[in-house]
Amino acid sequence: MSNDPYLLITADTHAGGSHAQYREYLDPEYREKFDDWRGGYKNPSQEHYGSKKMRNWDYDIRTADQNSQGVVGEVVFPNTVPPFFRKSIVTAQPPAPDHYELALAGIRAHNRWLKDFCAEDPHRRAGIGLILPNDLDEAVRDIEFIAEAGLRGGVLLPLIPPDCTWLKPLYDPAWDRVLAAIQDHDLVINQHSGQGSPNYGEGPVPEALWISEVTFYCQAGWRHLLMSGAYEKFPKLKYILTESGCAWVAPMLKQLDRIHMGFKAGAIGEMNYEGMEWVLKDPPSEYAARNCYYGASFPSLQDLEGIDDVGEDHVLWGNDYPHYEGTFPYNTESLRLTFADIPEARRRKILGLNAAELYGFDVEKLMPLAREHGPTPEEVNTPLPKDGIPRDSMCYLFTNALYGV
Repeated sequence: MSNDPYLLITADTHAGGSHAQYREYLDPEYREKFDDWRGGYKNPSQEHYGSKKMRNWDYDIRTADQNSQGVVGEVVFPNTVPPFFRKSIVTAQPPAPDHYELALAGIRAHNRWLKDFCAEDPHRRAGIGLILPNDLDEAVRDIEFIAEAGLRGGVLLPLIPPDCTWLKPLYDPAWDRVLAAIQDHDLVINQHSGQGSPNYGEGPVPEALWISEVTFYCQAGWRHLLMSGAYEKFPKLKYILTESGCAWVAPMLKQLDRIHMGFKAGAIGEMNYEGMEWVLKDPPSEYAARNCYYGASFPSLQDLEGIDDVGEDHVLWGNDYPHYEGTFPYNTESLRLTFADIPEARRRKILGLNAAELYGFDVEKLMPLAREHGPTPEEVNTPLPKDGIPRDSMCYLFTNALYGV
């Protein structure tokens, strides 16, 4: 096995339908409104799309791209703009109450499209279905569809921004029926960097603030579920936060454990908690060790150096295809840059086996593809020299290495 090419499963890719495709997956009563919403826009013929856009849905382009990078399995987050949304759901805020009905129709069209998209290549694709937080009974119905559709990527659990005051925060017990449904259907809870931030408006300063704070807000769901007792009530839940690294996990868990111990003791400094009934039996770090995973995507050297504090079985690699900030088309170069000194068994877990375990990929079905396309240990063992660092990539791994950040 040590000489076999790596089984490379990316736990971070994105896909979505075109406007024309989504229209066909909408409930018929919304199609006229959809036509009005897109302002009479008609999708161009395919030769005018360009390969960047078509990577979201075109089987041949996507398969050729991933094969060229040694990738044989992919966990699929949404990417294109669903019907009635202004932006991709990965970065969009949850819908306001007056927009909920149309937004619900839009995400259900995406879920139906995703079912067929994954069925094109069921061994390689694990799709993540969408729910909305506005009506939790409807969210449970969508979870049932996700399970019945075989979308083994699980559920993209919405992150609730603090200014969306019409919604229940994730630590509220109202979410218990949603978490119970996810656990009962043995689905994975996914959250992704980009959601959860307040709306600061448009312009360079709001955009800069969003970028500077997005990491904090995308980690809020992880914190809120840990501290709410969710894993005490639903011990079989599996949670993963993707495209957020993992170097931050150990220090954050130490902080949460201190808070936990303070509540158990009845006070933290001058804050008196006597008489309050605390919800956790175990320290947050113990729940995290049992229930939480980290889609570190293209992990940095700092992420990999601190992996013992997180657990090598709980970190998953990804290439963020087809986003510009991902490693495509320089997957092998990225692995040479960061994995050259990582032990062989650990590499194989992070690069594919952990994703196979969490998302239910069939390793035996994928290994023939891995032997044909996967990078070899010899390739990854070769450190990437500075003059070999791609200069046309927007991936932070390469820009940081070039400029010594």
